[in-house]
Amino acid sequence: QEQPVESGGGLVQPGGSLRLFCVASGFTFSTSTMAWFRQTPGKEREFVAASSWSGTSTTYSDSVKGRFIISRNNSKNTAYLQMFLLKPEDTAVYYCAAGVRDGSDTDSDRYDYWGQGTQVTVSS
Repeated sequence: QEQPVESGGGLVQPGGSLRLFCVASGFTFSTSTMAWFRQTPGKEREFVAASSWSGTSTTYSDSVKGRFIISRNNSKNTAYLQMFLLKPEDTAVYYCAAGVRDGSDTDSDRYDYWGQGTQVTVSS
């Protein structure tokens, strides 16, 4: 099955931290740009962060820059999203995406493979 699988979501208090995992199978992880998007009910899917295939180039949305870190381990076919200083407005379903085509990191149309999502809830 060509689909990333996310895990690591859950309930966390404001100011807390959480680490999401994305394990890839069925496609060539090591040559794919990996990205995280998020979505809340009634809103469009929003770009969060992306990593080049080598991990040397990363992109973040302004809303998470300085609080979230995207990384990857190509030997484990796994991408990560480390989230610090979480806020209630970070509450969303977080999706992992993978793609090999050229294009903007923030454009969801660039990505060919999507996970089912993992829920992150930030609440006291």
